[in-house]
Amino acid sequence: MANSTAPQQTPSPTLARSIGLWSAMAVVIGSTIGSGIFRSPAGIADKLPGPLPMLMAWVAGGIFAICGALTIAELASAIPKTGGIYVFLKEGWSDRTAFTFGWSQFAMIRASSLGGISITCAEYFFRVMGWDLGDPMPVRYTAAGAILLTAFFNIRGAKIGAAFTNFTVLAKYGGLLFIVIVAFAWGVPNNGVAHYTPMLPPGSLSISAFGLALVSTLWAFDGWADVSNNAGEIRDPQKNLPKALIGGTLLVMAIYLAANLAYLSVLTIDEMRVSRLVAADVAQRVIGPAGVVFVSVTVMISTFGTLNAVLFTSPRIFFAMAADGLFFKPVAAVHPTWGTPWVAIAMTATLGAIFVLTRSFEQLADAFVTAFLPFYFLAVASIFRLRKRADYQPTFRVPLYPVVPLLFMAAVLYLLANALIAESSRWQTAGVLGVCLVGIPMYHLTVGRKR
Repeated sequence: MANSTAPQQTPSPTLARSIGLWSAMAVVIGSTIGSGIFRSPAGIADKLPGPLPMLMAWVAGGIFAICGALTIAELASAIPKTGGIYVFLKEGWSDRTAFTFGWSQFAMIRASSLGGISITCAEYFFRVMGWDLGDPMPVRYTAAGAILLTAFFNIRGAKIGAAFTNFTVLAKYGGLLFIVIVAFAWGVPNNGVAHYTPMLPPGSLSISAFGLALVSTLWAFDGWADVSNNAGEIRDPQKNLPKALIGGTLLVMAIYLAANLAYLSVLTIDEMRVSRLVAADVAQRVIGPAGVVFVSVTVMISTFGTLNAVLFTSPRIFFAMAADGLFFKPVAAVHPTWGTPWVAIAMTATLGAIFVLTRSFEQLADAFVTAFLPFYFLAVASIFRLRKRADYQPTFRVPLYPVVPLLFMAAVLYLLANALIAESSRWQTAGVLGVCLVGIPMYHLTVGRKR
């Protein structure tokens, strides 16, 4: 087990610290706001068909993300090294735990994330163009192309990747805010307030259904921790990382809650349950056909920006692993001209393109959320071990410690237990967790033998 949080070996001194506070906060928002807020509300309303239970699921997802962000902010301020959660697992637990996380990222998590996001981006590209395709393969080929294109942007330089993220964040947040404003402006005068009652219809809330709905909100909220992967490229990371993590997550939570309240001011809960793209249906009712086009363009920009943000952050995990000797050494290569981990980016993009050509959106999204939860749990739990070390010196400390990290950990255990108990998700959850656990023997058969 790693026995010091002091810098031992910087993964690569040639990764320039070129990312400022606002760009880092844009990465948090850009990594988080993707397809979830446009696709997930219908599924959540279907599982919890009452205004209060549905909004409770979104609030719970936001609290979950905030508790995680506060804890990761402390860890990142103490260990501002490239790799994020991988680094926290390595320092707080062991090389084996960090390797298992990296294995899961390689075998499932990251490619599933890229695949799910890019499919949604491609679907709305074809919708904007007015092409209705019966064959899903053109959508998948376009999705793979989008992954490779954003990989090129990020290989060309961290500043280019961050600048593109900044632009798409303004477009997606502004577009969503516009939808919220026009929905309230139309809904309130047209008695939309009546859609909030009854707040708790009979049979609209159960523990099992709430857990399954919460998984859907986590797909929408996920991404809040990704900026920690770029800690080695952020200027003054001890100060800027906590500010970016907390500020970005709060802004996402605010717009998500506003969006769901706005949707409900235009549509009833029963209408939301059957709306595959609730934002488009809201825009159709409020603005007409032009509103559907606007929403489609917003979703396309939103998902393409998230795709760029994911490829801006996640390859740093493989880069850090390779620099530590826990992955193939060439993956730690830095481009001599552009100063980016180009091999790690290219490898991540290639895996995402392969996954998107072979799996459906549902398979990709469910696998991603389930596989990431155990490592979120361990990363947050590492704070209890690291705080016992004399050389652990964070510049930011979690408020209400230990309640905040414990609340996050309890939520993860509840979600995993609920997914394993529920008949509809039991075997899929077990299969995903099984793939993650394969990382343990893989460690001992490969790099672990030398350690």
